[in-house]
Amino acid sequence: MPHPFDGPGESSPGSTPLATARGSLLPLTGGGIPGQASRRTESPQPGAWHLEAACRRDEAGLFFAPSKEPTAARLSREESAKRVCGRCPVLLDCREHALSQPEPYGVWGGLTAAERRVLLSRRRRRRASEVHAAAG
Repeated sequence: MPHPFDGPGESSPGSTPLATARGSLLPLTGGGIPGQASRRTESPQPGAWHLEAACRRDEAGLFFAPSKEPTAARLSREESAKRVCGRCPVLLDCREHALSQPEPYGVWGGLTAAERRVLLSRRRRRRASEVHAAAG
């Protein structure tokens, strides 16, 4: 199955999600992975960050849920996808893309769709508080 970021005629080699126990969620604030320095590289052109994404080498199914996926399988798959994100040089670019679009499905920038919704809600509340404080 081609990866969503593959160009015409390109495909990613298949991979199998690792079987893991239910893992903890990545933090919803900050820009990186716990215990790792945040990494960011400059893309050769604006919007081309996905060319450097670690997920280009992984099966897209790792990042997007099949229909009616059991909860335990989903949590395991998401944790495996987050490990790929954790070693990605463009994690922050990917995360911001998913937050600005917004991407409604899949693991992007080390966050699930539910985690991104929470983060977006927090950002909206913070902006509203800042506007209110500036006006008052």
